[in-house]
Amino acid sequence: MTLINVSKLKQVWHAKDIRNDIFFVLSLLFVSRILAHIPVPGVDAAALRQYFTGNQIFGLLNIFTGGGLENFSIVLLGVGPYITASIILQLLTLVVPRIQELSKEGERGRQKINQWTRYLTIPLALIQSYATMVFLSQQTSFNFLNAMSILDRITAITSITAGTVFLMWLGELISEKKIGNGISILIFAGIVAALPKAAAQAWVNLSDNPTSLNDYLIFLIVALFTIIAIVFITEGQRTIPIAHARQQYGSRMAGGVKSHLPLRVNQAGMIPIIFAISLMVMPPIVARFFLGAQSSVIVSSAQTIIDLFTNQLFYGLLYFSLVVGFTYFYTAIIFQPTEIAENLQKQGAFIPGVRPGRETAGYLNTLMNRIVLVGAIFLGVIAIIPVLMQNQGGVNLVISGASMLIVVGVVIEIVKQIDSQLIMRHYE
Repeated sequence: MTLINVSKLKQVWHAKDIRNDIFFVLSLLFVSRILAHIPVPGVDAAALRQYFTGNQIFGLLNIFTGGGLENFSIVLLGVGPYITASIILQLLTLVVPRIQELSKEGERGRQKINQWTRYLTIPLALIQSYATMVFLSQQTSFNFLNAMSILDRITAITSITAGTVFLMWLGELISEKKIGNGISILIFAGIVAALPKAAAQAWVNLSDNPTSLNDYLIFLIVALFTIIAIVFITEGQRTIPIAHARQQYGSRMAGGVKSHLPLRVNQAGMIPIIFAISLMVMPPIVARFFLGAQSSVIVSSAQTIIDLFTNQLFYGLLYFSLVVGFTYFYTAIIFQPTEIAENLQKQGAFIPGVRPGRETAGYLNTLMNRIVLVGAIFLGVIAIIPVLMQNQGGVNLVISGASMLIVVGVVIEIVKQIDSQLIMRHYE
């Protein structure tokens, strides 16, 4: 196995175009890390870090912004507005016929939908940047927003929005290099960047409290088994046998060969967790805006929502339910059994024992729902690992199950993309 890995690394190094693409992607990631440490003008970022300590919801959000939120940098929103815009467009795909038609037009349709997603990202970034500033100003001991002039506020909002658009552009540049999904790689880089700080903090905690060694060992064991399970589920698939009917073309016979259709256990990847986190952070943020309302009913309702999201049992159950729901939802978008059945029928292919057409679509849909159930429950458990381990002696789970899923998923995707490019070069 080592020899194979070394051989692959040598092939990558000697392939000039692939090597240049990797260095290009690394340089863009370096730029994104620099941006994560450039503070928004007029704000004392150091005074905000204390607020993020022990805040679970913002701790999760901070991971996906690569520390940009904690540093109150110009990329404090990360790629969150872009992800939100993608969710909105995917929801509209199900209900708006025009967008649904575009999604079926191949590359041209995808490019048009991506363009609309970029346009929608800008107003969402403007709204979210101002909402985040107002919220953090209300929750901290100092109200930095009141100390800012109108011009300072406009400058800050413009800087944050520009940072989000710039990250979105970096992600698209990374995607063009066929190394992996650019947005996922940017999130991956932010998670990995938190590792040295987490390791240093763990060392300090162990030095101050040696009795917590057992807690860290338990965490490492759980993390190891989680990574193994993630790889197993991510690579898991069920193969459906496909037979091709023999066809006569003049004096030549074609067809009769057998192939298979792979159905992955985790079709949605890490997308459901990203979607769930994007929704989980919104209700308590919005509720805090209504704590100063004049109506006692509104204030009471807002406080109830905040108390619910601070309840670990409610938080864990809702998080789990959203991940499972989004897994089914996203799989339903990307996996179209009717189209697959039609394509098989056009190619003269069929599933042995199943009639072509509608019965094949129904068979694939039923089978996929059963397979997705396993993947959805697995993703839900991975997402709530920090909640399940909250009583482990105060070990700070900076790298949560969701983070490990993203890291492992992105690494597997990068390896596969590079391997496919090497195979193409071999055939050429």
